[in-house]
Amino acid sequence: RTWRNKAKVKHPSTICFKNKLKVALIGQSLFGQEVYSHLCKEGHRVVGVFTVPDKDGKADPLALAAEKNGTPVFKFPRWRVKGKTIKEVAEAYRSVGAELNVLPFCTQFIPMDVIDGPKHGSIVYHPSILPRHRGASAINWTLIMGDKKAGFSVFWADDGLDTGPILLQRSCDVEPNDTVDVLYNRFLFPEGIKAMVEAVQLIADGKAPRIPQSEEGATYEGIQKKENAEISWNQSAEALHNWIRGHDKVPGAWAEINGQVVTFYGSSLLNSSVPPGEPLEIKGAEKPGLVTKNGLVLFGNDGKALLVRNLQFEDGKMIPASQYFSSGEMPVVELTAEEVKVAETIKVIWAGILSNVPAIEASTDFFKSGARSMDVARLVEEIRQKCGGLQLQNEDVYLATKFEDFIQKVVRKLRGEDQEAELVVDYVSKEINDMTVKMPYQCFINGQFTDAEDGKTYDTINPTDGSTICQVSYASLVDVDKAVAAAKDAFENGEWGRMNARDRGRLMYRLADLMEEKQEELATIEALDSGAVYTLALKTHIGMSVQTFRYFAGWCDKIQGSTIPINQARPNRNLTFTKKEPLGVCAIIIPWNYPLMMLAWKSAACLAAGNSLVLKPAQVTPLTALKFAELSVKAGFPKGVINIIPGSGGVVGQRLSEHPDIRKLGFTGSTLIGKQIMKSCAVSNLKKVSLELGGKSPLIIFNDCELDKAVRMGMGAVFFNKGENCIAAGRLFVEESIHDEFVTRVVEEIKKMKIGDPLDRSTDHGPQNHKAHLEKLLQYCEAGVKEGATLVYGGRQVQRPGFFMEPTVFTDVEDHMYLAKEESFGPIMVISKFPNGDIDGVLQRANNTEYGLASGVFTRDINKAMYVSEKLEAGTVFINTYNKTDVAAPFGGFKQSGFGKDLGEEALNEYLKTKSVTLEY
Repeated sequence: RTWRNKAKVKHPSTICFKNKLKVALIGQSLFGQEVYSHLCKEGHRVVGVFTVPDKDGKADPLALAAEKNGTPVFKFPRWRVKGKTIKEVAEAYRSVGAELNVLPFCTQFIPMDVIDGPKHGSIVYHPSILPRHRGASAINWTLIMGDKKAGFSVFWADDGLDTGPILLQRSCDVEPNDTVDVLYNRFLFPEGIKAMVEAVQLIADGKAPRIPQSEEGATYEGIQKKENAEISWNQSAEALHNWIRGHDKVPGAWAEINGQVVTFYGSSLLNSSVPPGEPLEIKGAEKPGLVTKNGLVLFGNDGKALLVRNLQFEDGKMIPASQYFSSGEMPVVELTAEEVKVAETIKVIWAGILSNVPAIEASTDFFKSGARSMDVARLVEEIRQKCGGLQLQNEDVYLATKFEDFIQKVVRKLRGEDQEAELVVDYVSKEINDMTVKMPYQCFINGQFTDAEDGKTYDTINPTDGSTICQVSYASLVDVDKAVAAAKDAFENGEWGRMNARDRGRLMYRLADLMEEKQEELATIEALDSGAVYTLALKTHIGMSVQTFRYFAGWCDKIQGSTIPINQARPNRNLTFTKKEPLGVCAIIIPWNYPLMMLAWKSAACLAAGNSLVLKPAQVTPLTALKFAELSVKAGFPKGVINIIPGSGGVVGQRLSEHPDIRKLGFTGSTLIGKQIMKSCAVSNLKKVSLELGGKSPLIIFNDCELDKAVRMGMGAVFFNKGENCIAAGRLFVEESIHDEFVTRVVEEIKKMKIGDPLDRSTDHGPQNHKAHLEKLLQYCEAGVKEGATLVYGGRQVQRPGFFMEPTVFTDVEDHMYLAKEESFGPIMVISKFPNGDIDGVLQRANNTEYGLASGVFTRDINKAMYVSEKLEAGTVFINTYNKTDVAAPFGGFKQSGFGKDLGEEALNEYLKTKSVTLEY
């Protein structure tokens, strides 16, 4: 019967087919199997599969899938002899009556009478952007030649070698450290399958183009074999890197070391300083390699370097390159009952792949038993599918080829014992504050520190003297997408998503302990990068960060839903309950005033709820966030759960707000940027948002207050952390009868304040965070003077290196003035007087703002205090105190100061969704 241009009547058990073809599939491998499965799924009829004979008693994956599905399978060792088609083969082929030949991956020579035989001819998949890299090792040569673009072509077969007309092509960027496997698995395999199916449908619909190939730019390279993969050392580091990765994993680039052929795998360009190590002589290399804790460092003739992670010897044994001079033996670990179950499952998987082996023993070697490179991908994927999402890398198979060694590696992976050893940190170190401070400076993505995709960096500045601390990676859109992909994979497929809540809490407690252990170093970095006074950084910036993680660690196993009585569906009964579930990938964007504490306030609740995260620190203060990333690995957080991306708000922040895979964005910053973020989040995928934005917090000081305390705490309300404080008292209302005395006392106290080096333990007031902010504050003061406010004290830059500003006091500030309406975010006290006894009048003035983050009142009258606290329109009200936040108390604003809460139990709800479940019984 004819399948093309026929539609079946729709019945519950039938599929409607239209414009579908009878296809002969000629080829092999997992790729061929997937193309076969997808063509069948799309309704095309595969009338015959022509593949290679069984090898070592094992059928090709394509043959297995077709036989299981009842499709006729033909296994011919060859199609022709002495240039002529074998009669029996030709007859078998013609018997299936194909309308189109599809060759997804084929290593055999197919005669032209077969190629041209069907009505629609034959189409072929080729893994390069033709006419470049014709031939059998196209992916290898794409990397060897340093191409910036890779891709594939689906073309119409002709009598030339990969010269037929193009049907369709797809391309992707080649990333700096891509290998053949990585490029194939990331793009050429999944997108190639889709493209082959698309091409068949285009032919079925009569819409398939035939675009002649140009000979301009055409290249042909031969098959890369082991004998011609030897490394030629008189090349640049990049050329050496391209040669090694272009041969990774097959056939493997090699060199002679100590009289033995050694194959190199896992190459990456070394963009940081060369770590210390032990020299290793390599035949033909001008300069010895260097065995370091990170791997084997090799040098090009341009003075630049590359890093090789793994080495394989002639006997097939592969080791981490860092262990070249040591045995590298790991102690045998005892398996728990749960791990024994995993081992048994893996044993079944090995037996399925190594079907020619009678029984899988401890000493069974995966490759010596007949496994090939394509079986590695199958093993990794089957384990992921059948062992609860356990994510192995192809590398893990090559490094542990015996079954007993492989199980040991899997167990260590399950326990997270291999993570710390894998972390490579290239620090910027400084001797300062009587210690050695080690600061990571690269993007932190998927458990690794890495340079930005395009290699860009920027200077982060010490506000104390204006000097450059170091250059930090300047993340690109590609880096953001990588981080989000890592976070998504960690949440959906990794151990984080399967982890018990109590175990999650244990990791968070461990991280808090590490932060406390490193508190002096973290406080020093905070002082260097943000200008925070060291003693304040130690107590507040770092101290409260530790408290926050401990508080939310305790919540991990206490997140609960509820049962709800509903009307029963009689005569049956119903049970309705709710579940609190994590949202998925969350983005967090934090400001520069409390770099680590703002990170902790948001990320601790996010992680306690079970989400993964991508965090963008403020561009001017990235260093404690990156140090936090390092500590998270040491605490045992799985790869991809925490990702830190330094860079600009316009690039990184905007991409995070638009990214379709992010389900929640938490932001602290200005109201203007908050509005832009909210809009982007809505337009993209309606992601959940919480915003902690600008403030103009009023502080009302009544004449019945305890004046000494009001002066002391009023100053703290304004000058705490140099005024760079989201809840700073943006405007003080002082009752008329005590106004002048209050101002006098404030000025007296300001004169006692020591302005200077934040690392000096006696310093009260450090530099403003960055130069642009200092300039903005000076302009703010100029505006106040021009409008007629009285500058009582300060208003100037301190004459010394760095970004220091005098603590400033303005009085006679009227409600219409710029100073009365806009936040300074600096050490500027704005004082307005109000008539004695006018409680409602001052409340009206205090609430006459679009902001509502915090507020305060000083009075001895408890009734007055409670009345004022009830009327003030702010998320936090302080009575006879100020700046007293606590990890257990919810924090957030009203009106244009944002919505959503940090801290306390309420913060968890920002990172959870509620699912309602009803069952009948």
